[in-house]
Amino acid sequence: VQLQASGGGLVQAGGSLRLSCAASGRTFSSDVMGWFRQPPGKEREFLAAISWPSSTKVYADSVKGRFTISSDNAKNMVYLQMDILKPEDTAVYYCAIKESGPTREPRSYGYWGQGTQVTVSS
Repeated sequence: VQLQASGGGLVQAGGSLRLSCAASGRTFSSDVMGWFRQPPGKEREFLAAISWPSSTKVYADSVKGRFTISSDNAKNMVYLQMDILKPEDTAVYYCAIKESGPTREPRSYGYWGQGTQVTVSS
């Protein structure tokens, strides 16, 4: 299984970015895909997750209302639309596939993408 995250960059506060995650290596028929981030010097933080094929979504309170997770099952793609970005959103963002356990816990995820840097300037 491979995950390739992209779409990060430098944006001003209040702006938007859309992250993409391409999954490959097997059939993804009943999986949970998650987005996490890791600010410099801090622990990895859960942001959002989506279940395939039901499209059930879960969000962290810190991003609810600003971030939207979505998927294109036919293309094995997961997206994270990030709006009203703040300087504290600066981090490396990762997509991942859950193996087992609580959806909000990084330890529940067995496959990780390489990360994409998001920098929000004030």
